[in-house]
Amino acid sequence: MYTPAPELQLDMSLVIPVLRRFIKREVEKAGLKGALVGVSGGVDSACVAALAASALGPANVTGMWLPYHDAGDRIYAEQVRDAFGIQLREVSIAAMADAYLGRMTKVDDTRRGNVCARMRMVVLFDHSRLLKAMVCGTSNKTEFLLGYFTLFGDGACSIAPLADLYKGQVYQLAAALGVPPEIIARAPTAGLWPGQTDEQELGLSYAEVDPYLYYLVERGETWGELKRRGFSPAFQRRVVGYINRNLFKRKVPVLARVTGKTITKRLEMPEVF
Repeated sequence: MYTPAPELQLDMSLVIPVLRRFIKREVEKAGLKGALVGVSGGVDSACVAALAASALGPANVTGMWLPYHDAGDRIYAEQVRDAFGIQLREVSIAAMADAYLGRMTKVDDTRRGNVCARMRMVVLFDHSRLLKAMVCGTSNKTEFLLGYFTLFGDGACSIAPLADLYKGQVYQLAAALGVPPEIIARAPTAGLWPGQTDEQELGLSYAEVDPYLYYLVERGETWGELKRRGFSPAFQRRVVGYINRNLFKRKVPVLARVTGKTITKRLEMPEVF
């Protein structure tokens, strides 16, 4: 955990109602009854669960605890359940993931982690149909910009309430929502393999990369201006490399176009209907 720089801090008394309305509006527009959140035991999913519970009522929110083999983080999922009164379901993805991975060769940690992330999303969307609930994503703006998510895994969702909040702002949100301190204090991890942490895998600290992304994206500052702020050329190349390499992950599938019409626009119904 870290405290975001003053320029990144937001007025949570304004932000929280906006995010609550967003969740409620999107669920109702889809004609669904509630929300589903993959509860990992981390601060991001805890915030989304808390927001959904306050927007829709705790009885209409289900947290899904989806362990692979190591279920040691279950205690944190239970803390989220107890703190916000949501429902909690557990489905192990071990058998389904191992049925595939056991037939593969040269499976490294990244491949295994990506498979597990996608298996979890299979379970979430299946339960979305079962419970008539919308899948709420838990990725934040820092992760989206760096491409630090699995395409069609944890990056797959119907709505993304935290997608415009940097990681440090999520910590600020968590404190305002009353997320249990033990969860806020944990080292950020996607739980892809034992001992894995976000910052170790990225080779970047959120405390350093958040301000850089803020000045680059929100302020539109040049490389020279950012260098004068103390960001080295090597650091800038590393971060911008992440952003550019993973741009494809932040786009919907690119459609080949051979006619004058597309299928990506909303159609207006005539009044007669």
